[in-house]
Amino acid sequence: MTIRVIPNYSLYGVQAQPGWQSLFDFEWIPQRSRPYNWKIRPHKHDALIQILYLTQGAGEVLVDHSKVRFKAPCLVLIPAQTVHGFSFSEDVDGPVITAAQRPLEALVSVANTELLPHLRKPSVIPLGDVSGQAEFLMPLFLAVERETHMQAAGQLTAGMALLMAICIQMARLARVNEVTPPNADSRKSAQIEKFRSMVDVHYKEHLPISHYAEQLGISPGQLSRLCREVLGVSSIDVVNARVVHEAQRVLVYTSNSIKQLAYVLGFSDETYFCRFFRKHTGVSPREFRTKAMAAMIDR
Repeated sequence: MTIRVIPNYSLYGVQAQPGWQSLFDFEWIPQRSRPYNWKIRPHKHDALIQILYLTQGAGEVLVDHSKVRFKAPCLVLIPAQTVHGFSFSEDVDGPVITAAQRPLEALVSVANTELLPHLRKPSVIPLGDVSGQAEFLMPLFLAVERETHMQAAGQLTAGMALLMAICIQMARLARVNEVTPPNADSRKSAQIEKFRSMVDVHYKEHLPISHYAEQLGISPGQLSRLCREVLGVSSIDVVNARVVHEAQRVLVYTSNSIKQLAYVLGFSDETYFCRFFRKHTGVSPREFRTKAMAAMIDR
């Protein structure tokens, strides 16, 4: 009987060292996969988690005893202790971050314990239907790359904070891409989550509800009924609430003029924006800013 020993690596092809010696590292996928003819044999990392962001190409990942095919754009998460291997297409591209899992989990557990399950479960997250959310990923990955290659004060803190931001985005994207469970309530919740994600990306464009409904594969009437059933408000109320939320945030945390704010939020003129804001808040933008600033000073 042959006993198969799974190699334990830090970075593939480099024998593992204690996890505390390097808390994070950044590479581009072709750097490691090209020398191995685009195939990475099954191995594991005792203390390290890997996050791959495929921006080009396709392939297959072996996770423990299962094979999962993937195609860019997508994210692949491989937690520590997970036996895994890859087979990439020759045109594959994208960044990969390797990080010490326990320190990352310690940071996440303080900030947001709900993220922990996402860090401990292997996953492939397709990004084709959520390009708006995914566009925030690459700047974060590139920021980690900069921190990896510099020796500056606060490098470790900045790098780990960026990694946590990536984990938050991954959790959001995983939730949007969650496979629809069999019960009706879960299906409805998943549709609402996708609707909200689309609104987050496009609310400044003032798109008609029919646009969102079409992307969800339902009619505008069905979308509004779905929102009323799950959220207690109509679909247009969801969009308007997102616009109001951003307007309030900008009014409090920036010195932008009302005219500038109206333009940024996609309104044709300042008067129209002021009417919209008063209708949904009961006060004018200037009144809201004055009261909000006074409340912050009194705290």
